[in-house]
Amino acid sequence: MSLKSRIRSVSLIFACGTALFSDGYANGIIGGVNTLLKRVYGADIVSAHNYSTVVNSLGFAGTVVGMLIFGYLSDKVGRKFGMMSATVIVALFSALSAASSGANGSVEGLLSMLSAMRFFLGIGVGAEYPCGSVSASEQSEEPGIDKKAQHRWFALATNTMIDFGFVIAAFTPLVLFWIFGDNHLRAVWRLSLGLGVVPALLVFIWRLNMDEPVRYKKDSMKRARIPYMLILKRYGTSLAAISFTWFLYDFIVYPFGIYSSTIVDNITGGSTSLTVVFGWNVIINLFYIPGTLIGAYVVDYLGPKRTMITGLMLQAIIGFFMSGFYVQLTNHIGGFAVVYGIFLSFGEFGPGNNLGLLASKSSPTAVRGQFYGLAAAIGKIGAFVGTWAFGGSETVRGNTGPFWVGSGLAVLSAIVTYFFITPLTQDGMEKEDREFREYLEAHGYDTSQMGLGEDTMVEQVVVADDKKPASEEEKV
Repeated sequence: MSLKSRIRSVSLIFACGTALFSDGYANGIIGGVNTLLKRVYGADIVSAHNYSTVVNSLGFAGTVVGMLIFGYLSDKVGRKFGMMSATVIVALFSALSAASSGANGSVEGLLSMLSAMRFFLGIGVGAEYPCGSVSASEQSEEPGIDKKAQHRWFALATNTMIDFGFVIAAFTPLVLFWIFGDNHLRAVWRLSLGLGVVPALLVFIWRLNMDEPVRYKKDSMKRARIPYMLILKRYGTSLAAISFTWFLYDFIVYPFGIYSSTIVDNITGGSTSLTVVFGWNVIINLFYIPGTLIGAYVVDYLGPKRTMITGLMLQAIIGFFMSGFYVQLTNHIGGFAVVYGIFLSFGEFGPGNNLGLLASKSSPTAVRGQFYGLAAAIGKIGAFVGTWAFGGSETVRGNTGPFWVGSGLAVLSAIVTYFFITPLTQDGMEKEDREFREYLEAHGYDTSQMGLGEDTMVEQVVVADDKKPASEEEKV
């Protein structure tokens, strides 16, 4: 196959998965925006309305709703419909978030509108998981993709994009602050939110000429009844294991953002300079990148299951180390920051890169969107629960506790992965779809309605042409 064809095949994977950049950007940017809102409108006013808690909760809720609704739509309406809808929602509500205002200049109204817009933005972000990620997984097994790089391209197009979104979300307010300065912080927070429109629109244009993945055309149940009981019987254990490990991963990862403030406060001596605060936030978010990049190149050699277990165990070891030497490390905050960064990197190396792979490639095409959407939604619920369960503390025991708990949960996640999650192979989705059809037929299900019929019609035409009697000229 030509180099041009290979590049096109890889670009299709990124066209599907790159919109997850919006997930990282949307989740990351709100932290900087909250900091700016407190400077502009007063910390007392913002805190009095419990804004930070409300906006985070609504964002999580919207994401879960998007994952569940679009998981179904991805399977029953189409992957492309879901992806295009997701980018429109993200672009629209990023713009409306930036334009938030209250009646007669009311700060309370502004915060309420911004919270509501974050909920709807969350729906668009959540939609990308069962639509964009699932399509990326299906594109990763197209003929133009090297079999030894199928998992790598998926990881780079999805989780790496999320992490890159976090980095850009940390860097954007800093750049805007450099441009506008202390006297125009309103412009900084509004533009920080509004710039989320740009990547969504670019991806929308990128996706315009895309077609449905070949796997979806051949094996979807868009026009057929979905036999949920048969599916649960075959895939229920795998779905439960992946959902549980995703819950634990998000339960661990999201709350650990509380330690970024510990690092910044100690390094800067409690500086309130926005340049300093935003600058260190960029550095902390950069810790995610080495883990996801290295992990993406390791996964095709070890396989997603073994790579995930390796990342979880290494993360647990670092977490236990930080728990035992917390006092010593915080007295040398540079060392604490480095070890903390390694802890975050191993999380991306293992479950960060591989949960999406396992969720998308352990299920049949017919229900892949719903399988993935449900597992990801349970993961987001884990993030929500973890954010409430862990909080800042004034005591050493209170600060080391999350590391003990998080490391223990990482070990538990590794055990569940080892015993209950099936290893993936190259071109595994085609094999799974074939075995799924055989399973359904063995249980009396009519599989003739599966697929969109396009590939079947092409095959029939080819066969008909081959069997057509030769003309007199052809005989000659």
